[in-house]
Amino acid sequence: MTTSQPRDPAPDALPEPEEPAAAAFLPAAPRHRWGFGAFLLVEVVLLSSAAFVSVLVGDTGPGPLPIRVVLLGTMLPTMIAAAVAVLITYVRGNGPVIDLRLEWRWADVKTGFRYGCVGLVFTTLGAYLWTQLVGDANATSAISALVEDRKMSVSAAVVMFVYLWLLGPICEEVIYRGLLWGAAEQLQWRSERWAGAAAFLLSTAVFAASHLEPLRTTLLLVIAIPIGLARLVTGRLPGSIVAHQVNNFLPALTILLGALGVASF
Repeated sequence: MTTSQPRDPAPDALPEPEEPAAAAFLPAAPRHRWGFGAFLLVEVVLLSSAAFVSVLVGDTGPGPLPIRVVLLGTMLPTMIAAAVAVLITYVRGNGPVIDLRLEWRWADVKTGFRYGCVGLVFTTLGAYLWTQLVGDANATSAISALVEDRKMSVSAAVVMFVYLWLLGPICEEVIYRGLLWGAAEQLQWRSERWAGAAAFLLSTAVFAASHLEPLRTTLLLVIAIPIGLARLVTGRLPGSIVAHQVNNFLPALTILLGALGVASF
C-alpha cells in the first residue's frame, strides 16, 4: 500500500508574511486641515487677550498691580488661547486626542516624570549659573517679579499655585507641543524621525522666545529641552505635560510660600 507524499503548496498559496504585532497598535493618524496658520491665530489670540485684560482692569494707578489683576493677566490669556487651539482641532481636524496626541497612558506619565526630574536638576543648576551671570533682577521670571515680597490671601495664593504648577503647563503644552508640533509634523519630511526632530527643535525655540523675556531666553531653552524630549520620546502630549508640571512645581511652591508669608526667598 502506497502513501501519497504531501505536495508542496502552490506559489499562490504561500502564507503572507506576518506584520509586526506593534503595527496593529500604531495606526497612521488622519491628516488634519490646519497648520502654522492655526498656531499664528492662537498666538494672536494670546496677545489680544492679554491686551484686552489690561484694558478691562483699567488704570490701577501708581504702585504694584493688584493681585486680582496679576491673576487675571497671568491665567486668562493662556487659557483662552489653549481653548482656541482645542477648538481648531474640532473645526479643522479630528479632535485633540488625535491631532494633538492628547492620549492618556500611564507609561507616558512615568516617562514625563523622569524627564521632568532630570529637567528640574538642570533648570535649578542653570538658574543658579544664570543668576550669577546676569544678577537676580534679570534672572527672575515676569510672574515672580510681580508677586515678589507681596502677601496674598490664602485663596489667591492657592489659585496661583495650582495654575503655575498644573493648569498653566497643560495650556502651554497644548499650544506649543500640541498645535505647533502638529503643524511642523504636517509638512512633508523624508521620514517620521525628521518630522519629530524638526517639531522638537522648532517648538523648543518658539516656546522660549514666546515668553517675551529676552534676558531669560537662554534659561528658558534649558527648561524647554527636557520637556520637548518627553514629547518626542513618548510621541504623545501627556508626557510633556507631566514633565512641564514637575519642572514648575518648585517655582510654584516658592511663590506660594512667599505669598503666604511662610518663607522668604
